[in-house]
Amino acid sequence: MKAPNPKQPGRPQLIIKMQKVLKSHYKPIAPNTNRSVLEQVLFACCLENAPYDSAEKAFARLSESYFDLNEVRVTTVAELAESLVELPDPPRAALALRRVLQGVFESTYSFSLEHAKKYSIAHGIKTLEHLHGIPPFVTAFVSSTALGGHYVPLDLGAISALYLTGIVTQQEYDAQKVLGIERLVSKKAGQEFGSVLHQFGADCVRNLHGSAVKKLLQAINPVEKTRFPKRGEPLAAPNPPPQTPSRENQKATEAAQAAADELRPAGPQAAARPPGKTPLPPPGSGPKRTADGKPIVGGKTGPKPFVVKPNMGKPPAVKQPAVLPVFEKSAPVKGRGAPLRGEAGGTARLPKAAVPKRPVTKSANANTSGTPKRGAPKDQNKLKKSGNKIGPGKLKPAEKSSAKRHSIQLAKRKPR
Repeated sequence: MKAPNPKQPGRPQLIIKMQKVLKSHYKPIAPNTNRSVLEQVLFACCLENAPYDSAEKAFARLSESYFDLNEVRVTTVAELAESLVELPDPPRAALALRRVLQGVFESTYSFSLEHAKKYSIAHGIKTLEHLHGIPPFVTAFVSSTALGGHYVPLDLGAISALYLTGIVTQQEYDAQKVLGIERLVSKKAGQEFGSVLHQFGADCVRNLHGSAVKKLLQAINPVEKTRFPKRGEPLAAPNPPPQTPSRENQKATEAAQAAADELRPAGPQAAARPPGKTPLPPPGSGPKRTADGKPIVGGKTGPKPFVVKPNMGKPPAVKQPAVLPVFEKSAPVKGRGAPLRGEAGGTARLPKAAVPKRPVTKSANANTSGTPKRGAPKDQNKLKKSGNKIGPGKLKPAEKSSAKRHSIQLAKRKPR
């Protein structure tokens, strides 16, 4: 373990010295408290990593170039960046403005954040943090100016200045978070220290290798020189660590895992296995082996490993389509079925084998010529002439005459 350098001052001493040096070089700028909470948020989006005068010009042009905030919300990022040319990173500021306005409109269906300071400071900070895409610098700046909290807003320039002076570590620089810096600065001097630190950070972003920046760094901590990059090279960008899942995401993952465990069947199938692969056999399965891994000849085998077998069911029976008769074009033939329409407008007939023959029953008195036979009964000849047919449910002529006679006899009877 590397021993601490006795010549290196501690963080509280460096903060006090830094505040004294920066106050002698920069003039603290008081925030404009006449603006509403939403205007403070939009101004902070323009102020990130930028000097105060550039942010004021960009915010004034933004209010002059557009009719209202809704027009700013629906404008593209490229068009907004053209109105913010004074800032060091116009696309970043334009994206932050558009996201903040979209988040405010989706949460309240209006362009107002006055309800953020209606309750406590914690409630107002939570309201700001729930806006999608709002930078941490904007939340800290509005919390210290509009909500009256004790926060030191830190953007990339301010954290770079703290890193070059040896106040923050490499891990804090990569995470872009400095915990406990408000405890080292009194609440009375919080806004003043945040203002001069922001101006120094803006100079570090604009001209890191300038003589003014080097002079101030040398005055704050002359011992720390290894973190400053070589001439002409920029400061190494922070390498943020992988994000840990939040409590809500972790709880959702645990709930999903618990539901999957409840639905998992018991037995060997309950073992988690990758999709499409069989699990490893249980310990002790297979033939017995020696310490070297060679199988023992004639030894007893352990339990059989569980193998996921595919579905071995029989495939569904596929019915063969019925063979339809083939129609051929031909001239109409007499006496064999009705003519059918062909493909080309002609006529086609079924083959002779396909036309069923109707059975013909010949009686003793039937005549094929169509004329009644001489020995046929008179009733049958009358029936053929009249065209009446004897079918199911109809009475025969003999039954009709007997029923008529019976009804006449009943009518002649005298009532009792």
